[in-house]
Amino acid sequence: MEALSLIEYNSRIKRLLFDPSVQSCWVTAETSDVRVSRGHCYLELIQKNDSGATVARLGAVIWASTFARLAHYFKSETGKDFSSNMKVMVKLSANFHEQYGLKAVIGDIDPKYTLGDMERIKREILARLQADGIIDMNKQLPWGLVPQRIAVISARGAAGYGDFMKQLHHNDYGLKFYTCLFEAVMQGENCVPSVISALDRVAAAEDKFDCVVIIRGGGSTSDLNSFDNYDLGANIAQFPLPIITGIGHDRDVTVPDMVSKLHVKTPTAAASFLVQCGAAQLERLKQLADAIATISREAIVQSREQLAYFGNFIPMAAMKLIETSRLQLNSYTQSIPMVLNSRLSNERMGLRHAQESIKSAVASAMERHRLQLDSLTDKVQLLSPQNTLNRGYSLTTLNGHVVTSASTINPGDRLETIFKDGKLTSVVE
Repeated sequence: MEALSLIEYNSRIKRLLFDPSVQSCWVTAETSDVRVSRGHCYLELIQKNDSGATVARLGAVIWASTFARLAHYFKSETGKDFSSNMKVMVKLSANFHEQYGLKAVIGDIDPKYTLGDMERIKREILARLQADGIIDMNKQLPWGLVPQRIAVISARGAAGYGDFMKQLHHNDYGLKFYTCLFEAVMQGENCVPSVISALDRVAAAEDKFDCVVIIRGGGSTSDLNSFDNYDLGANIAQFPLPIITGIGHDRDVTVPDMVSKLHVKTPTAAASFLVQCGAAQLERLKQLADAIATISREAIVQSREQLAYFGNFIPMAAMKLIETSRLQLNSYTQSIPMVLNSRLSNERMGLRHAQESIKSAVASAMERHRLQLDSLTDKVQLLSPQNTLNRGYSLTTLNGHVVTSASTINPGDRLETIFKDGKLTSVVE
């Protein structure tokens, strides 16, 4: 059996790859192990199944002459550098070299596909927050009348933080704000845990603040994509204080922007909103002060008019009252003698009537008592001892006391018996 040399075998494979079906084909895949060397970009294209297992793998290269153009185009469209773990759509041409083996050459890239995947991830996060019933919780929190105690989450040296502080503290209205910075990493893989940690520190001092401001200045879209995270979105959505997000540029909308109480375009816009809240209340106070001044002036004018009216009315009323009182006094002066004479006449008549009544009552009482006395006299005469003696009875006394029982008499006692016409003395044997 005649064997082929390896170079001959590879040459046969190379001839097979002239098939147009494997040249200049648009292919979707995920990037892995992206590295740049001497301007060339080397990577692997992989495909995973639903469980995350890799089911296809192909080495690829973007030659330097093409990579400089494609890298710039890709970043300008997506805001992200071409790197690993990205869903991409690339134009592939199969290339086989006898010495270096099979290599897929990337000749073009469609950044819209990658943007679509990034947007898909964001939509999935928002849908999960919606399903959990927490997406609108922070939006439903009420604002304080004038939010002045501000917890700021930002990087200390960030230009956006400086712009925010300048706009807030040097406002045209002279409003005073009290800010406290809770430093956090605002880009890269440490962004999410750092911002969540800052939120936890704010929550520990919740009663000291009116609201929270999360700000970051402009940057690439890839830097801002780190904010599109479920855990960060859930923390902001459920935070107990209203949160203002001012992250990136006008065109950038992240998951925190979608779940916070208020999303503004830039850090300076966040400061402007807070200043305008205070300015609106100042204007309200000014309107109230003007209204109070107007009402006070009108009240003073009305009081002056009433005072002038009363100034004219009081003397006339006093004179009228005096004249009325004088007439009443004259009337009383004239009526007193008549009333007095009438009252005296009535009292005299009453007195005479009382005298007659007394005389009649005394005579009647004397007659009644005379009759009672005659009746008692008859009774006394009837019951008197003399009358009893006259009827044949006698009285026996011992030592001056009437004897009513034989048991009270002893032998030798001297008794005296009284009759109607004399006395008898006897001694008891």
